[in-house]
Amino acid sequence: MTPEELEAFKAAFEMHQAMNVEVFYWWCTAIMFMIHAGFLAYEIGASRVKNALASGMKNILTLAVVVPTFYFFGWWIYNAMPNGFIPVDASAALPWSTSMGPDVTDMGTGIFWAAFAMFGATTGSILSGAVIERIRMSAYLILTVVVGSGVWILAGAWGWHPDGWLLMDLGYHDVGASGVVHAVAGFFSLGVLINLGPRIGKFVDGKAMAIVPHSLPMALIGLMMIIVGFFGFLGGCIIFNGGDTGWTTIYGNPTNLSAFAFNTLMGFAGGVIGAYLSSREPFMTMSGGLAGIITVAAGMDLYYPGLTFVLAIFGGVTMPMVGKFVEKCGIDDAVGAVAVHGWCGFLGVVLVGIFASGYPSVPEGAPDISFFGQLMGAVIMCVTGFIPGYAISLLLKKMNMLRVPPKVEAAGLDLVEIPAVPYGESVPARDIVEGTIPATAGQLPAHGALSN
Repeated sequence: MTPEELEAFKAAFEMHQAMNVEVFYWWCTAIMFMIHAGFLAYEIGASRVKNALASGMKNILTLAVVVPTFYFFGWWIYNAMPNGFIPVDASAALPWSTSMGPDVTDMGTGIFWAAFAMFGATTGSILSGAVIERIRMSAYLILTVVVGSGVWILAGAWGWHPDGWLLMDLGYHDVGASGVVHAVAGFFSLGVLINLGPRIGKFVDGKAMAIVPHSLPMALIGLMMIIVGFFGFLGGCIIFNGGDTGWTTIYGNPTNLSAFAFNTLMGFAGGVIGAYLSSREPFMTMSGGLAGIITVAAGMDLYYPGLTFVLAIFGGVTMPMVGKFVEKCGIDDAVGAVAVHGWCGFLGVVLVGIFASGYPSVPEGAPDISFFGQLMGAVIMCVTGFIPGYAISLLLKKMNMLRVPPKVEAAGLDLVEIPAVPYGESVPARDIVEGTIPATAGQLPAHGALSN
């Protein structure tokens, strides 16, 4: 082989390596869409019939507002804010830069931006479930842009960026986004819920009443779809490197998909078992799968799978308890988002400090993982989420923009905010075709009646 042929072969190999990186994150992004299909299904199921379509529309619009805002300023925040609130130069992340559009020489920016945009949309969907059946659509969209394209990615710049100050000062370790996505979104939701208030009829004389989902099977299917989407979410948390480096975490330490496969599945199983043991309730049991994965996500690259299983059981057991505590405080979290995402996200970050303390961080100058560093990082994530969630929802409340009027809530948001009917037929079916013969009890329509 001549030197020229060798160089050509090397160039072709490097091109295919770069293309493989693009393909991997392309499919991670596609699979993450299943998260949003799942949120849509389980929120529709968790709502009463009169609010079903409004809950679904919120999830569709979440993607529609987070994607462009993350393009125009969210990606810049991640690249510009690793040191705190004073931006560093990140001109390549500005929406008018060459890298933020079709460029045959850049095979990374667009696909990483897309994966991060899906992370941002997930934070909005977490909020969406908590506030169903009483928030104004306009208020929700404002809040979801704030958390999806602003707040979480600021936390990501601090705790995920290779130069992030939480990593460099505290040795913060959160490979699967327990803190930067879930804790931030869960505590942002808590701040909003405090100002939004409970649904009409949720509390009677200080006692919590059950508001039953109109379709629990749909809610369970939706939660299972979210679990499918988590494989794309967690895959997007791994760095696919070219050359001989192989897989690394976002912090640069070695890992692989096998480690994530072991611990994702063990986390799911442990969370389901734990939630079942402490609740015996189908919705909480299925939510335990999310709780278990979130509980172990921060240390997914480091844990022995047997330990993962035990930690996930703990997360699953405690999640319904935290949900009940939130409810006893007079807060109506319709789907347990504060417990599943906020509590388990916080717990996941802290557990790394207990079980992986002393593990070295790869970036030069970063301290080793420590309990203090993880605890401080977890608290910072919760505060970073809670303060803007509370402050902006309070402002919207003062402006009478946060919540629908009581008469609208009583009638149903579908009637006013959509308007549409989720189920056009009752059982037995209405006479929606002229000339059909109504079915009477125990009697089928006459043969051929539906074709008249």
